[in-house]
Amino acid sequence: MSVKDLVAERFMELCRERGIRLNELAVLSGVTPSTVYSMADRRRRDVSVVTVKKLCDGLDITLGEFFSTPEFDALEQEIQ
Repeated sequence: MSVKDLVAERFMELCRERGIRLNELAVLSGVTPSTVYSMADRRRRDVSVVTVKKLCDGLDITLGEFFSTPEFDALEQEIQ
């Protein structure tokens, strides 16, 4: 799984856990719904670090909490 896929999946997982939709995540985070849906779209998954931070703020979690998963720890190096 790519880092982009993993970021999108992590946000979707957190939304499922909290019982909120992606649209609600956008409102909580102060970003446009199109930004969140673009992040979730497999063909368009370009999301900035600033956007990740805003989405984490909307979910009331830190960047450390967001990235602290076995899946992120297991990602292979991007540079070979």
